[in-house]
Amino acid sequence: MRYLPHFLVLAIGWLSFAPVLVGQDESAAALDASTKNINDAALRGHIRFLSDDLLEGRGPGSRGDALTQAYLSTQFQGLGLQPAGPSGSWLQPFPLVGVQTECPPTIDFRGDKTVTLKYYDEYIATSGRPQQQVSVKNAPLIFVGYGIQAPEYDWDDFKDVDVRGKILVMMNNDPADDPELFEGKRRLYYGRWDYKYAMAAKMGAAGALIIHTEASAGYPFQVVQTSWSGEEFELQDEGQPRVDVRGWVTEQAARKLIDSVGMDLDELRAQAEKRSFRPVPLPTELSMDLTCDVRKQETANVLARLEGSDPELRSEHVIFMAHHDHIGIAARRSEDGDNIYNGAIDNASGTAGLLMVARAFASLPKAPKRSILFAAVGAEEQGLLGSKYFAANPTIPAGKMAAVINIDGANWIGRTHDVNMIGMGKSTLDQVLIDVAKGQGRVVTPDHFPDRGYYYRSDQFSLAKIGVPGVYLHTGTNVVGKPAGWGQEQLDSWVKKDYHQPSDEYSEAWDLAGAVEDIQLLYKVGLQVAEADTMPSWNAGDEFEAARKAAITKSAQ
Repeated sequence: MRYLPHFLVLAIGWLSFAPVLVGQDESAAALDASTKNINDAALRGHIRFLSDDLLEGRGPGSRGDALTQAYLSTQFQGLGLQPAGPSGSWLQPFPLVGVQTECPPTIDFRGDKTVTLKYYDEYIATSGRPQQQVSVKNAPLIFVGYGIQAPEYDWDDFKDVDVRGKILVMMNNDPADDPELFEGKRRLYYGRWDYKYAMAAKMGAAGALIIHTEASAGYPFQVVQTSWSGEEFELQDEGQPRVDVRGWVTEQAARKLIDSVGMDLDELRAQAEKRSFRPVPLPTELSMDLTCDVRKQETANVLARLEGSDPELRSEHVIFMAHHDHIGIAARRSEDGDNIYNGAIDNASGTAGLLMVARAFASLPKAPKRSILFAAVGAEEQGLLGSKYFAANPTIPAGKMAAVINIDGANWIGRTHDVNMIGMGKSTLDQVLIDVAKGQGRVVTPDHFPDRGYYYRSDQFSLAKIGVPGVYLHTGTNVVGKPAGWGQEQLDSWVKKDYHQPSDEYSEAWDLAGAVEDIQLLYKVGLQVAEADTMPSWNAGDEFEAARKAAITKSAQ
């Protein structure tokens, strides 16, 4: 086989796989025809519109957000799909509270020495409460390591220390020195900023400051600056405990602060890597006043459905998901005067991919056995809020969700020999993806940066928490016709310069051949899941296995 021409390898691989996908009532020719509906021209057109300045960066609750929802629902309608929102609507609206925090230009930490940090350059903070005035007065600081309580690892960074009313200073990510703990360098949900702020609130702290490093976050501080300096949204009426202040500080600022109290940041970090760590009081205090503009707002998930053809299986759904929002318009402008965060790659491209998959499914002469739900969710950039709302208010029971295939970003650097699967090793979906990729003459590689916790940073995570296994890809790096390392260089450069920046704009120079191939891959994976005799499952012992079993049991009652 290794000596056959490449096109014959692809053909033989596909022929061996096609019968599994198409079933008795479909033909390989029909499948091939539907797959060709996913093409460069259509994909490019959707991305260009969705990332146009006219949509104003698709910020939640904005005019551009409403235009986006209208565009998506009419596209779904034009394909002949059914509305899948409440009461026969295309939309699943959900309420938001928007908070625009005005921070002081500097804040002072007062101990034996006074340390002053500059807003935006050294610290970023937002109100943890949706109210017009938020203050902390003479709040003592305490270093709490990674701020994690994980009973399954016999790990408690807080021990029996009372941190109520204090400002917690904590490391980003989770401990990585011991491969037997927290899966070594692979980041778990414990490493996410939303977990850390939630833990601070649970413990009764006044606030939390996370120490940013590019290595621990996976992106430079400029991403924190742009993502956390505008209007922040949350779901209304969540009723969870709150801190007064949620903040980030640069590593240099944290080092300056900790040096001022006669301690060393590196030594504290070394202590935090051990199970025996106990919180370390920092003899300095913070007073801070925040003024906030608070408003109620609404956005929506756009939901469409293709009903399955099998009377027994059509109640089960394969979910294709992509978030349609981005950051919107910011007060601060880039060096060239631009303040529209168009989000072309993140995630006009993924939303366009969702429309492409819908087009392919709609063109099939007969629907697959299981139903297909297309979910363009909102407010992902604000903490996965749209998918979180959908998971809490599902339009179908969680036990009837066969799988979720999430598209968050598309490949713009060309065709690749590899497929990078985020969360590989978690479910039986691995083998489905491997088989389909083999039909394309490609190989599947696990997460290239497990320490960045990508699995917990996009919308499939919201559904994983209610038990639904998922597929989420990142762009491959072994680019066809390019030298080794070239693909990774392009992706690294994009993260440093364009991720969550106004420069994430549509370009005619993109090579979308790889995006087309990736989306075709996901379409075929979803089709195989829709045609299979049984639904996918989590691998034994996975963190979400129990939720899956509970959901299936509940739906069977």
